[in-house]
Amino acid sequence: MNLNELMAELGVGARRATRSLAALKGGQRDAALRHCAGAIRYHQAAILDANRQDLEAARAGGLASAMLDRLELNPERISSMAEGLEAIAELPDPLARVLADWTRPNGLRIQRVAVPIGVIGVIYESRPNVTADAAGLCLKSGNAVILRGGSEAVHSNRAILAALGEGLEAAGVDRGAVQMLPTQDREAVGAMLKAHQWLDMVVPRGGKRLVARVQADARVPVLAHLDGNNHLYIHPSADPEMAIAVVANAKMRRPGICGALETLLIDRDALPVLPALVDRLTELGCELRGDEMLCGLDDRLQPATEADWATEYLDAILAMKTVDGPEDALAHIARYGSGHTDGIIAADEAVAEAFLARLGSAIAVHNASTQFADGGEFGFGAEIGIATGRLHARGPVGVEQLTTFQYRVFGTGQTRP
Repeated sequence: MNLNELMAELGVGARRATRSLAALKGGQRDAALRHCAGAIRYHQAAILDANRQDLEAARAGGLASAMLDRLELNPERISSMAEGLEAIAELPDPLARVLADWTRPNGLRIQRVAVPIGVIGVIYESRPNVTADAAGLCLKSGNAVILRGGSEAVHSNRAILAALGEGLEAAGVDRGAVQMLPTQDREAVGAMLKAHQWLDMVVPRGGKRLVARVQADARVPVLAHLDGNNHLYIHPSADPEMAIAVVANAKMRRPGICGALETLLIDRDALPVLPALVDRLTELGCELRGDEMLCGLDDRLQPATEADWATEYLDAILAMKTVDGPEDALAHIARYGSGHTDGIIAADEAVAEAFLARLGSAIAVHNASTQFADGGEFGFGAEIGIATGRLHARGPVGVEQLTTFQYRVFGTGQTRP
């Protein structure tokens, strides 16, 4: 079977599953999610064993430490996967919501109702937890999903998929609702991107090269972000202790995630915070790169280059720049930012409100870490990815963002003159 035939086989199964999912009530989909969570807990040992195989191969292949962190599973992370599915089950049903309802002068009643998108393809790297998150969000929103994980997590992904399949069967749900491409052939991604007759949307979740390829080659609508070059601006009104705590968390909690802080903008009138801020970040093992003024104030900073302002490090490196007020900070973000997550640390509420209103980012934060850019933290249970485009969905993509709408027209025999 060639890749196009394989994609067609998966697509037929997924389309069949969407019809069966449409017949399920919200409570039935929630029960299936809880069965899947139970199966993941039951098969924890098998999932950990599969993950060990992936980690051994990844270390031997020289995978970067940030990627190893994303790849690694442990009992706590597996428990979090199961809890994520249960949290999704507790969310309100995103389907059959009447978004609008009106009656025309001729007596026709028209409703706009939330419905599933259909079949969603998810292409991702490194993170095996995406297998469970994507499956759970799609199941809750009545969508079938076809997964294509990275080769570095192949054993982990297959073990998680097997547990999910067992949970679906126990709940009486068509296993075609959650499928995975059974090959790591690189050309399989290309086959997915061209499968417009089977897929209604593709969500890439991975590095910049993967997302760029998907956006360039897809014949299917894409929901994605290219990178997370995230910024925080320290305003002169900021509480210094708060600023240090927020910046340290935003950069160093997990430097390898897309919500990590990459560039810190410090107002010229807020520079007294610099010594204590540098103390804290260097204690945490962060490499600091600064503009000429900051390097002159603290020799622990290395000179930054133009490339640093546009770089998503995904590592323990932070670029720092002096700015002359909120306007200058906004101009820097507009030039170098990726529209993912940016924000301000300020006690002045009026300044903060004006700053956020002018940010073009999908997520705008005030006095909080950029690492809250996460579906679970937003109360979505999980996320299928972060969207930075302007259409359909923005920010963490949860169950509501995986729906579209249908117009339903109710008549009493009206005919159009």
